[in-house]
Order: sequence, then C-alpha cells, then structure tokens
Amino acid sequence: MKGAFEFMDQQVLFAFLLTLFAGISTGIGSIIAFFSKRTNTSFLCVSLGFSAGVMIYVSFVEMFPESLALFSRLYPARLAATYTTLSFFGGILLIALIDKFIPQRENPHEIHGVEELVQPEGTKSNGVSSLKEHKLLRVGLFTALILVIHNFPEGMVTFLSGMQDIRVALPIAFAIAIHNIPEGISVSVPIFYATGNRKKAFWLSFLSGLAEPLGALFGYLILAPYLNDTVYGIIFAAIAGIMVYISLDELLPAAEEYGLHHQAIYGLISGMLVMAVSLLIL
Repeated sequence: MKGAFEFMDQQVLFAFLLTLFAGISTGIGSIIAFFSKRTNTSFLCVSLGFSAGVMIYVSFVEMFPESLALFSRLYPARLAATYTTLSFFGGILLIALIDKFIPQRENPHEIHGVEELVQPEGTKSNGVSSLKEHKLLRVGLFTALILVIHNFPEGMVTFLSGMQDIRVALPIAFAIAIHNIPEGISVSVPIFYATGNRKKAFWLSFLSGLAEPLGALFGYLILAPYLNDTVYGIIFAAIAGIMVYISLDELLPAAEEYGLHHQAIYGLISGMLVMAVSLLIL
C-alpha cells in the first residue's frame, strides 16, 4: 500500500513538472526575442508544424482510442462510441468558444517578429510615440491575459494526461512547449515596444505561462477526487478535440505565416513520425 502511494506521489510530481515545463516556455520566447537579431522563420515554421503533427497524431491514435476503451468498460459499444464522440466535439466547442470571445487583433497567435524590437534611431528609448505607448501596452497586457485563459486548460490537459499515461503526456508537453514559444514573443514585443523595459516584458510573458501549472493544480485539487473511467473517458476525448482544434486553427496557420507551405507540412509529417516511433518504443 505504501509503495502505491509513493508511486502516485511520484506520478503527480512528474505530471506537474511536465506542465511547468510547458508553461515556462513562454519565457523562452521572450529570451529568443531579446537575444536574437532576426526571427528564424524557417525554424519556427517547421517547429509549429512539428507540434501540430504531434498533437494530431496523438489525438487520433492514442487519446481518442483510449477514451473509447475507457467508456467501453462501462457501456455497450454503440453508447461508448457516442459518449466518446460527444466528448471529442465538446472539447472542440470549449476551445472554439474561448477563441470566439477573443478579439482577433489581440489574439496571442497574431504573428510578431523579433525585428519589431529594433528601435529606430533618433526616437524615444522605446521607439514609439506616447500616443501609441498606451495602446501597445494595452495590447501586450491583454495578450498576456488571453494567454492565461488559453494556458489554463492546456495545463489541465498536460497534467491529467500525465496522471493517466506518462508516455502520452511527454509528447503533449513537448508540443505545447513548442507552440508557447511564439506566444511568448507575442506578449513581449508590444510590452517592450510600449515601455522600453525588457525585464517587464520578460516577466509578464513568463508569468502568463504559469497559468499552465495553475491549471494543473486546479485539475488535481478539483477533479482528482472524482477521477474514474467515465471522467477519464470524457477528459481524454475532450483533450483530443482541443488539440486537434489548436493544431488546425492556430499552429498550422501560424506555421504558414512564419514560413513556406511545404516547410509547415514537412514539420507536420515529422511530428507524426516522431510521435509514432516514440509510442512504438515506449
């Protein structure tokens, strides 16, 4: 019995650390922005496509079948398939509603380049007029707030996946970490441009990513006492829906904006291939 509790404690800790890793990668985006002279668009394009490939593959090959298997333990085949499908599209509906209420111009997935940090000669220390400062600062702060809203359910996704199956949680955390990097840039650029303060831009970007471990804590404290096959079945299918939506609505369009169509597709296929091989090995 003691060994089982120790195993659970280790699994909870590992799942939380995975979520923390995924969240703080927004800070990595800020570091890239502040120490790079130009945006490596090809790298970001392939990376975002890779992340989408990981998410799409794991959603349909692991998460959806796992949900169906969990429901099948409790219900007849047709009813189990119905619950799995409803949960999948329920996840899509949830993330779509979150996106719907976010103004498009202030969406955290609006593309920003490192070049935007360059300050023209002869201007103020932050390179913008005082009239624009307030607007840019508002955009940056609002983007950080939106990221908190986005990252909270992503934190739950990573943590609850880790609680159920570490081999599935690892690639999910990696994929989320990759797509959080350009989001960190999206927070840092307007805040830095409005204030000229690199530290403020970095810390606001970094703190917005901490919503992911907060989502993990919420999932553990609120949902953990109720976790059973039915709840896990709903969660796994909903997570699959959320990841498919994020991939198709955010990652692939962002990848195309950063680079070329075929670069995004090569990244997508590579992500699927790496995910397939890793699942076979694990």
